[in-house]
Amino acid sequence: MSTSGLKAIAPVPTAADFLDIVLSKTQRKTPTVIHKNFKISRIRNFYMRKVKFTQDSFDEKLSAILEEFPMLDDLHPFLSSLMNVLYDKNHYKLALGQLRTCRHLIDQVAKDYVRLLKFGDSLYRCKQLKRAALGRMATIMRRQKDPLAYLEQVRQHISRLPAIDPTSRTLLICGYPNVGKSSFINKVTRADVDVQPYAFTTKSLFVGHLDYRYMRWQVIDTPGILDHPLEDMNTIEMQSITALAHLKACILYFMDLSEQCGYTIEAQCKLFHSIKPLFSNKPVMLVMNKIDVVRLEDLSAENRALVDEIINGEGILNVQVSCYTDEGVMELKNKACDALLEHRVDAKLKGNKINSIINRLHVAQPKARDEVVREPFIPDAVKEKKKYDKNDPERRRLEKDIEAEEGGAGVYNINLKKNYMLEDPDWKMDVMPEIMDGKNVADFIDPDILEKLEALEREEEKLQAEGFYDSEEDMFDSDDEREAAEAKISLQKKLVSQHNKKSMKNRAQLPRTAGLRTLDELTGSLTKAGLDPSKIKERAEKLAAVAGEKRKRQREEEEAEMDVDGDEEAGEGDWMDVDGEESTTPNKRRKSDSGAVTVRGPREPRSNRQLAGMRDSTQAAKATKLRNLGQRERNYQAKAGEADRAIKTKMPKHLFAGKRKMGKTDRR
Repeated sequence: MSTSGLKAIAPVPTAADFLDIVLSKTQRKTPTVIHKNFKISRIRNFYMRKVKFTQDSFDEKLSAILEEFPMLDDLHPFLSSLMNVLYDKNHYKLALGQLRTCRHLIDQVAKDYVRLLKFGDSLYRCKQLKRAALGRMATIMRRQKDPLAYLEQVRQHISRLPAIDPTSRTLLICGYPNVGKSSFINKVTRADVDVQPYAFTTKSLFVGHLDYRYMRWQVIDTPGILDHPLEDMNTIEMQSITALAHLKACILYFMDLSEQCGYTIEAQCKLFHSIKPLFSNKPVMLVMNKIDVVRLEDLSAENRALVDEIINGEGILNVQVSCYTDEGVMELKNKACDALLEHRVDAKLKGNKINSIINRLHVAQPKARDEVVREPFIPDAVKEKKKYDKNDPERRRLEKDIEAEEGGAGVYNINLKKNYMLEDPDWKMDVMPEIMDGKNVADFIDPDILEKLEALEREEEKLQAEGFYDSEEDMFDSDDEREAAEAKISLQKKLVSQHNKKSMKNRAQLPRTAGLRTLDELTGSLTKAGLDPSKIKERAEKLAAVAGEKRKRQREEEEAEMDVDGDEEAGEGDWMDVDGEESTTPNKRRKSDSGAVTVRGPREPRSNRQLAGMRDSTQAAKATKLRNLGQRERNYQAKAGEADRAIKTKMPKHLFAGKRKMGKTDRR
């Protein structure tokens, strides 16, 4: 687990906020209406529910806090020690223990008062027991003010810690303050560590990342360490000691040969020997920084001897660098990474896992059947292969050369067919068949399509010359054009009818009964008025005579048509009633036995349309029954039909009144 895994911790509320959250949740999520006239069992359950709900809310919140904060015994030794240095392990465990005890006490209080509520004999007694239970829970919670405040500070600090992975490949930088540690990490990584010309600029661990050999490496910059006993070190220095003790990393011990850091070379060498026990089983590199000011060769004999004593130690590499001029910085990075990789491989070979794998590996050797020496075979083509030289005129032409000759990128189109390996090389440029829906498109090509098209064009020219297409009003190329023309005609008719309606609007309209007057009434009223109605009477009599002649003529034509129809139907029975059946032909005139023409009544339908499409009446009855069954649900809901979507009551009372119950509120 890395420090990034410690960051997913929810904020810890204060004791007062904790109480507000839990009690308001109890008020919102439980019923609030109770009356003394209710049954005593209902009153008891009402208040028992409130006590249990409050206890569950406290338990849920406290359990979440206890689960999110890590147990120090379950962490990596580095993370556990780092939290001990930063937050004091005892104080941290005590705070979590107090919350655990608080949770247990609240559970006990709820349990005791629920037992008492079972014997409450009135609403007042139950209410007082509920108040006492919630009050005791609140008192217990208020006592956790300090642990909650401490854990919130720990959470905030953990969220600001760098993401250090104890199992990753790591370069660990250590040394006296102001010797150039932060400058180096800024050079080789993207980290932005503050660099100032005074001691203890870096007060906590900083992490940067770099890539080497396609692998991710983390570089940790530790605060400066002073040469004094472990118990005298402060929190800043103890972070460095913790990293040195628990991280399997390559140690880069920085020394300032120019002594501009404020510490002598002798003091820096003493510090190296003091913390050397922490370097066991780790690759160590002595980094002599600021060589742009003083190099190793420029040191005095005494200081040179002190440095050589460290350099000549077992397994210690040395590099001279200058972070100011970048001299040796990349060399130091490469050497440190290679040293750590070699050390990790050696550690794996010396470990217990290698024994379970090495006995399963076997390197096969060719059996010595005879004394013939079998040397490795290298083909002549490989031996003669020359290194590609761009300036050699006889070099092998690459695709890039062909591209440059034929127009360059964007113009040249590579021919992939030339590299096909086919049985016959002449097949490479053949056109590939196009397959659509599992069929070859070439099979559906008509070879005579051009000749047929030419013949069709000649026929069209001939029809055009003969004037076949002269009247193009009623010719449409498609159904869409025909529909558009019909719509245009209907629109014109609609506009004409609207125009007629508008023109009739301003005309005086008489009631239907206004014009229904007899000729005698008209002449009488005119005579009374002192007018002569003789001309009007003569004109009316002429018009009546003409209309009478017209009606007589129409009646004779209709009788003649009826006689013809009767003759045609005489072969079907001369309209005689057979077996007492009545004629079913409507509104037809026929001749009676005496020769008079009589009119038949309306014809009845020859079949029952309700049985249309049905085999018999039984099937029709079954269909009617199924139809009624399908309509039953609509009838229950008083629907007018299938398309009736009317909502009779927009806001039902039972859904939009009263207190909201437990659960989500999005049902409204």
